[in-house]
Amino acid sequence: MQLEAYLKDRRKHKDILLMTHIVLGYPSFDTNREVIRQMVENGVDCIEMQIPFSEPMADGPVIMKANLDSLAGGTRVEECLAFGAEMARTYDIAFLYMTYYNIVFKYGEEKLLDRCAADTIRGLIIPDLPPDQSEFFFSQARKKGISPILIYSPTSSEERMKEVDEAGNGFIYCVARRGVTGKKSELNVDFDAYMQRCRRATDKMLAVGFGIQNHDDIATLMGKADIAVIGSETIRLVDAEGPEAVGPFIAGLKR
Repeated sequence: MQLEAYLKDRRKHKDILLMTHIVLGYPSFDTNREVIRQMVENGVDCIEMQIPFSEPMADGPVIMKANLDSLAGGTRVEECLAFGAEMARTYDIAFLYMTYYNIVFKYGEEKLLDRCAADTIRGLIIPDLPPDQSEFFFSQARKKGISPILIYSPTSSEERMKEVDEAGNGFIYCVARRGVTGKKSELNVDFDAYMQRCRRATDKMLAVGFGIQNHDDIATLMGKADIAVIGSETIRLVDAEGPEAVGPFIAGLKR
């Protein structure tokens, strides 16, 4: 099942879906396995697995540190892809890769897409690859059943939103605010107006990330977004309390 159909099917039964984020190889692949197990067992619908990169421009200090520490520990792209394939075989939820275009270019666009298709990876998030510079890559991804996930931000014009809608697939990732990941977002009247613009611009499902941290944030998103994205918060939790704390945290988001 392709990503959009999978998510729409799950959305029928939930007020909002939950997507989480991990950095592959941080602090280790064994920890990644345990974190993913706890996420899946506590109802996560989709997991974004970040292939680490040395200059993660969209990421704040928590995820940036995780990227750099993973690379310093020797993580390689091939290990990440093998791990992603293992997770997709093990769990019946949607897995995506998130990374930056240097990784894709170095590995090879066609080679990466073929690998994702073979391993049942359902989508790709590449923040620094805009639709007007990647038409062939995105069209090839769609042909192979892989959803290119593109991004709206509060500074996106209506014209840009239309371009993103036409190029993307699966869902639109709506950045909650300007800046990078990790900092708490203010989900206020300005945010509501922004989400209304997003709704007018596309009929695709809307995911909201950047600074979504707790149950109250997710409750605020209900009726405005289809998917809530938790990223930096779970990494902070693993750093502070270990991977065993992830399951109760995820369960608490839905209480």
